Amino acid sequence: MIPRFGPPPGHHSYRLRPGAYALLIRGDAALLTFQQAPVPEFQLPGGGIDPGESQLPALYREVREETGWSIGLPRRLGSYRRFCFMPDYDFWAEKLCHIWLARPIARLAPPSEPGHSAHWVPLAELPARLADPGARAFARGLLSGRHSLRTIGS
Repeated sequence: MIPRFGPPPGHHSYRLRPGAYALLIRGDAALLTFQQAPVPEFQLPGGGIDPGESQLPALYREVREETGWSIGLPRRLGSYRRFCFMPDYDFWAEKLCHIWLARPIARLAPPSEPGHSAHWVPLAELPARLADPGARAFARGLLSGRHSLRTIGS
């Protein structure tokens, strides 16, 4: 069973919205994206998987768009569900979030996604900075040792 985070679904019609998101770790810091609108918040880089696209290509594309960085050595950690309104798209979504652990390789350019900026955050601050409760849970799992960093280097 896939865990659910956040409030339970309400009396809305929900559209399934799969997405790929990355915990990007280098040394003792994580690379996050800061999204200005609709609510300013830190997020794991990532986003929706386009029709016909699979998880890994979506992950590489979304990380590049939101941070400007290339990544390597992705390893899937798991998935969770979240029900929410997506104001950018004007619909209620059942988000199926696939979480990956990867290593940031090189900064290629500034983020191309409007309203996004890339920020390095100390690992000790990572869970507290993330707005999404599912992302926080995966970050806590990483810091508690449930997920190994050895496979991506440090």
